[in-house]
Amino acid sequence: MIHKRLFSENKDQGITRYWHENTVTAVIEANKGIYNAMDGKANWNGEWHLVASIPEALYYKMKSEGKIDDQEYMKRWLNDSDNQFFRTRPGKV
Repeated sequence: MIHKRLFSENKDQGITRYWHENTVTAVIEANKGIYNAMDGKANWNGEWHLVASIPEALYYKMKSEGKIDDQEYMKRWLNDSDNQFFRTRPGKV
């Protein structure tokens, strides 16, 4: 069963968007697998690292709020324990 939750609504334009719970669950499960494969040994050598993965709907919500492009905000958000399930590796951003 697919669960959906209201994401945003613009009644003037007749637009309603929903957050589909199965998408969020799939991202979280994939992140857990990647995180656990790190086995506590985060190798931070090199320039690029996948540190998190978030559902597309959350990305667009945060983008519209100007949060995605704010590096300091994103560091705090990703390091917050409430958002740990979006992380793909141990350590701090």
